[in-house]
Formats: sequence, C-alpha cells, structure tokens
Amino acid sequence: MVMSILHRATGVALAVGAFLVAAWLVAVAGGAESYAGFTALLNTLVGKVALAGFSACLIYHLLNGLRHLWWDMGHGYEIPKVYATGWTVWVLTIALTAGLWFVAFTGGAA
Repeated sequence: MVMSILHRATGVALAVGAFLVAAWLVAVAGGAESYAGFTALLNTLVGKVALAGFSACLIYHLLNGLRHLWWDMGHGYEIPKVYATGWTVWVLTIALTAGLWFVAFTGGAA
C-alpha cells in the first residue's frame, strides 16, 4: 500500500518538477544572464534538495513502474515476491540516486 501511494505521489512530484525543467529551458533561452540567475538559485541548499528529490522521485517512479509492468505480465503476485520486489525498488532507488549524484558532483572520478 505504501509503495502504491508513493508511486502516485512521485508522479505528482514529477509533474511539478516538469515546471522546473520548463523554467530551466526558459532560462537557457533567455540568455547567459537569465541562465546564471537560474543556476544560482539551483545552487542554494533548497535548490539542491529540490533537484535531489526530483531525481529520487524520477528513479523511484521508473523502477516501481517497471515493477507494475512485471505484474501486468502476470508475474510476482506471490506475497514473498511482492515484498522482495518492493525492497529491491527501495534499495535500487537509493543506490541509483546516490550514484547519479556522485557522478554529477565528481564527474565520475573516484
């Protein structure tokens, strides 16, 4: 039940985040000064938290959507598999989000 509610909530968050992406595109089209102002906003703590949340929502929604597609094909309805795939989605969401941000901040260098 929690995974289903979070799937819907992340869908709403992604819809709101799409406005952030649109604002970024408008800033890019607005020129260097507009883009610099927008990136300055994203470089604040609130901006970084918003970007991290958006990326986590995107990854969770994708992985849980794949889980739902697996169910739509008639697989994984047994309770142990439901729990196992749920935990897999959580672990992969955390790992992939952390990996994404690691690459974003370090350029992939160890």
